[in-house]
Amino acid sequence: MQHICCMSKRTFITQVRVRYAETDRMGYCYYGNFAAFFEVGRVEALRSLGFSYRKLEDEGIILPVLDYSVRYFKPAYYDEVLTIETSITEVKGARILFEYTTKNEQGEELNKAKTTLVFVDAKSGRPTKAPETMAKVLNDSTNN
Repeated sequence: MQHICCMSKRTFITQVRVRYAETDRMGYCYYGNFAAFFEVGRVEALRSLGFSYRKLEDEGIILPVLDYSVRYFKPAYYDEVLTIETSITEVKGARILFEYTTKNEQGEELNKAKTTLVFVDAKSGRPTKAPETMAKVLNDSTNN
């Protein structure tokens, strides 16, 4: 299940259901799966602002992750619907920063995370500024 709505101009909501294959022997959602859940939140947040990874890549810009950190508080379990709150917190130069909060069906915080991505020119492999139209929308969303 995946659903997104814009909670505010800065925070976006995506829901994912923990699949059986995403659990470990303890019955917990394996911690490494959260990186993929955050990617879903990030991609859908950008899409809701009118930008897609595919279009960026078609225009010769890739967005690799520079930094990723997460702090876990509680586990998630098989078949739970998780709510991923994704915020775009800063767009500066070639970098874009995201923050995430994952909540379970009871609204309890399971973890908090941050990622920094870099706009990179696919041909040269060098960092580049965000496309001008995208930078304006992203900066407007982080300043409200």
